[in-house]
Amino acid sequence: MKRLGVVIITHNSESEIGPCLDSVRNLDAETLVIDNASTDGTIREVRRAPHAVLLANPWNRGFAAAANQGIDLLECDHALLLNPDAELVEGMDALLAACSAHGVAAAGGRLIDGNGRPQSGFMVRRFPTPMALALEALGVNRLWKSNPVNRRYRCQDLDPDSAAEVEQPAGAFLLVRRQVWRELGGFDERFRPAWFEDVDFCRRARLAGYSIRYEPAAVARHAGGRSVRRLPAKTREVFWYGNLLRYAAKHFTHLAFLSVCVAVVLGSILRTVWGIIRFGSLGEVRVYGRVICLAGSCLVRGYDRPASLSAVAAAGRHGFR
Repeated sequence: MKRLGVVIITHNSESEIGPCLDSVRNLDAETLVIDNASTDGTIREVRRAPHAVLLANPWNRGFAAAANQGIDLLECDHALLLNPDAELVEGMDALLAACSAHGVAAAGGRLIDGNGRPQSGFMVRRFPTPMALALEALGVNRLWKSNPVNRRYRCQDLDPDSAAEVEQPAGAFLLVRRQVWRELGGFDERFRPAWFEDVDFCRRARLAGYSIRYEPAAVARHAGGRSVRRLPAKTREVFWYGNLLRYAAKHFTHLAFLSVCVAVVLGSILRTVWGIIRFGSLGEVRVYGRVICLAGSCLVRGYDRPASLSAVAAAGRHGFR
């Protein structure tokens, strides 16, 4: 039995998957690609890689469900989740050593952009607090990036050159111990089609008493957000805010959850007004009107029973990250 398995989830990833698979070609690892109903040439590109096994889903199961599907099929001690727009550069042995230490559930490495710069603020974050998500929804974190809440949330104090215990490495390059994965039930598949499933998993691992490591010697080059940018804006925003609200409902007190809902409503109104002023069109009304309806329904009914969630679930068949 191999010590390592690699799971890559694809959806219309034709332009990225080739270099990604090339980067793991020389690993002594099982490599499994789970394709979520791509309509481009992704499957053709995967079949060109003799070291990769392809499982093509007939519909888009979402990132969390496809990751669970892939990791369950592996027969190894550790599973590396690698985005199709990421390429392993070096340091897999160091990442394995970090994840193999006693009491460790998962480990993430250094993510760099095309110019070799660390993707600070993305590759490692702390768990979002109600205030962090409220400021995110209100747009404060975008307008005032250096505010104390945002600096803490995005780990701006992290030394990218030093190994450390962390809270939430990015799911784009995340090594997990399969024994812990099975114990915790993997990703929560209700976070679909993407976003916050990795945050939720890491939080559950920490609550169960496990630690999570950051290992800078393990490096992957990451483009980021390729599949997400192909989604229509109105769909993308509903997905993101829907899973933000699900995370808040699952991990925050009821009062804190309600405060996040209010922030989402107010932030969406502000974005709508600004969009009308800036672009002179009603496009933002169509985008954020759905978000306002979703958050407003959560205020009244709670997350699991808002009327608009059925529309979110149906829309989830169209794509993810």
